[in-house]
Amino acid sequence: MKDLMDLHTHTIASGHAYSTLRENISAAKEKGLELVGISDHAPSMPGSAPDFHFANFRVIPRELDGVKVVMGVELNIIDYSGSTDLAEKFLRRIDYAIASLHNVCLEPGTVAQNTAAVIGAMKNPHVVIIGHPDNPYYPVDFEKIARVAAENHVLLEINNSSYQSGGYREGSRDSAKVMLAACKKYGAEVIMGSDAHICADVGNHKLSQEVLKENNFPPELVVNYDVEKFFECLKLRKSLLPF
Repeated sequence: MKDLMDLHTHTIASGHAYSTLRENISAAKEKGLELVGISDHAPSMPGSAPDFHFANFRVIPRELDGVKVVMGVELNIIDYSGSTDLAEKFLRRIDYAIASLHNVCLEPGTVAQNTAAVIGAMKNPHVVIIGHPDNPYYPVDFEKIARVAAENHVLLEINNSSYQSGGYREGSRDSAKVMLAACKKYGAEVIMGSDAHICADVGNHKLSQEVLKENNFPPELVVNYDVEKFFECLKLRKSLLPF
């Protein structure tokens, strides 16, 4: 099946990434993607964009060079209740949010604390994706997380960057095995994300695809193969907003 999207990419606005929005979109086109998401880090990440960066996404066309574009944010989970670091008035101006645990924003806690943090973030209707949930530095109860994700139409990410040898999240491949077994059990959907910090990595899901294949994960639970399925999930999440 053809991989059609990458929703986890960063630009120079993240501070520690090295390509522009236009370069990421061009890379997506070269890779044959139909949909690309820009998800720069929220303000608690050192060196990242201020709140106001996320206020003006309406000026960005949602299709460029034949590629559909969605503008999002990678939120930092900042406490064990699942709070994140971008105010509601800015979240309402973006298309989607990824919520992730980063040790520069929240120290790893116990299994119970980390699990509560992730589940708490899922309660935010703007959050469509949980970023790199199989990070072994934040051990979690995957049974609980997969069940809640399935019930709430939240996607669990299979993060390509996590599986690189010698990377920041060494051991994620083993954690992914446990997570994917729970996802199969509860019917939780996953999404491959490159976590690209340079345009050359946009759409690079090689290691993620290996992990899915190793675990005999059913393709019908992988959102990357169906653009409309992502937008349906986005619509379901947004329907929970108390307008």
